[in-house]
Amino acid sequence: MSESSKYILQTVGFDARFPNTNQTRNCFQNYTDYFKCITAKGEDYAPCKQFKKAYNSLCPNEWISKFDDQRENGTFPASLEP
Repeated sequence: MSESSKYILQTVGFDARFPNTNQTRNCFQNYTDYFKCITAKGEDYAPCKQFKKAYNSLCPNEWISKFDDQRENGTFPASLEP
């Protein structure tokens, strides 16, 4: 299998909760939804992976790193409890 055939690049589909072009809130919401989901259902729960796929597509990598650091330090600005 060639290197280019291993990955399928897709963008996140339309989400009616976020109809505007600025996707900042959509990024943040999918990030928090993912961690709420895995807390409630576990990392192997397949529907949680859709949130992760969405935030990885929508959020700049720097934001994800910052969010991860904030979670680890207990300073993340939202509850991640389900």
